[in-house]
Amino acid sequence: MGVDKLAFTGSTGTGQIVLELAARSNLKPVTLELGGKSPFIVMDDADVDQAVDLAHHAVFFNQGQCCCAGSRTFVHERVYDEFVEKSRARAVKRVVGDPFRNGVEQGPQIDGDQFDKILRYVRSGVDSGATLVAGGDRVGNRGFYIQPTVFADAKDDMKIAKDEIFGPVQTILKFSGVEEVVRRANATHYGLAAGVFTRSLDAANTLSRALRAGTVWVNCYDVFDATIPFGGYKMSGVGREKGIYALRNYLQTKAVVTPLKNPAWL
Repeated sequence: MGVDKLAFTGSTGTGQIVLELAARSNLKPVTLELGGKSPFIVMDDADVDQAVDLAHHAVFFNQGQCCCAGSRTFVHERVYDEFVEKSRARAVKRVVGDPFRNGVEQGPQIDGDQFDKILRYVRSGVDSGATLVAGGDRVGNRGFYIQPTVFADAKDDMKIAKDEIFGPVQTILKFSGVEEVVRRANATHYGLAAGVFTRSLDAANTLSRALRAGTVWVNCYDVFDATIPFGGYKMSGVGREKGIYALRNYLQTKAVVTPLKNPAWL
């Protein structure tokens, strides 16, 4: 009851509990930065090599343990096959091992529970009919290391395309037009971030305005600054961090009204 404000960063499930407990106590305001299943959209005019590299880092950064990971990779049908093959080749090249050693790109998952959860999602992807084009297993027989994993031919209703895996798993989906990809990208409980890769200013403008996400990166990803607000739509959170928007979470607006004797303007 003595706490006036809460800020929480973590999973959506835990965020719901924090919000509920805040309401049960003194109705304190809460800001939440929660989970995501962010779309990374590659248009048909994209430089495929650049798009592959950016999409790779968008999902595999920090072993995939990133709230805004671009884990749903939507690729236009005209460049889909080329993108999948080059994504497979890039994933195979990714160096997994001791993160304190030079040249290593990917370390272990945070613990055994998360390690097991990720591998269950990989098995689910295979069982549901997605094509496993890279990875899909552990690395070695010690530690919580998982191969960079890439799925193609995924469908929107598969768990690997709906749930936040929080691991090194890239799910590549095919689309044919802007209206279609907007509808599918927005068909999620989450809305933390999104990525758009295109040479077209019109496509970038249309997508950045239509996507229901707190941050839309155009031809880049995971670019942050202390002045840029960060937070989510829908079940990805409440409120914004960073910039002047963050300060508003810790302020109250007060109206003070007093009578004035012989005011000058009367």
